Amino acid sequence: MAIKIYIDQGHNPESPNAGAEGNGLKEQDITYRVGQSLADLLRANGNFEVRLSRPTPTTSLGTTNTTSLRARVNDANSWGADYFISIHTNASENPSVSGTEAFAYSSPSPAFTLGEDIIQGISDATGLRDRGMKVRPGLYVLRKTAMPAVLVELGFISNAADAALMNENPALFARGIYKGMLKYFNL
Repeated sequence: MAIKIYIDQGHNPESPNAGAEGNGLKEQDITYRVGQSLADLLRANGNFEVRLSRPTPTTSLGTTNTTSLRARVNDANSWGADYFISIHTNASENPSVSGTEAFAYSSPSPAFTLGEDIIQGISDATGLRDRGMKVRPGLYVLRKTAMPAVLVELGFISNAADAALMNENPALFARGIYKGMLKYFNL
């Protein structure tokens, strides 16, 4: 039986719920491309079934931030996903802040362990600093999903080097997430 992975490409193409911007790039464009690339890798492996929150670059969910997040969670819950991976880019007032990190609802938990493997995979693939796993029970997509959920912050869109790497090589980030998932699932 295939493991059902719901890939949530964070944010909409435009408001409501548009993402961070930095270095001339938009979070929602990067997350869309990384999500598509990850879906391709997972689909090529017979162990996974995949659903994307944004199957096309113009897919927009909800009419407010809240209904956008609710649409993603409800889609994953009604599909019966086994795991929920929400892909984002980070941002900081300080342009020198760099690296990859992820969030889960609680620790210890399957999501926390999966997140540790994912950020290790991204760090190994990209050379970005592993900033670690953190607990964030207040995040809607972690709180309302019926399955283990990880919110991944690929890198900092506010950091010129992170932003360039995410923009120029989204497949590298997808491969890192994928390798982390393979480690987690012992595949």
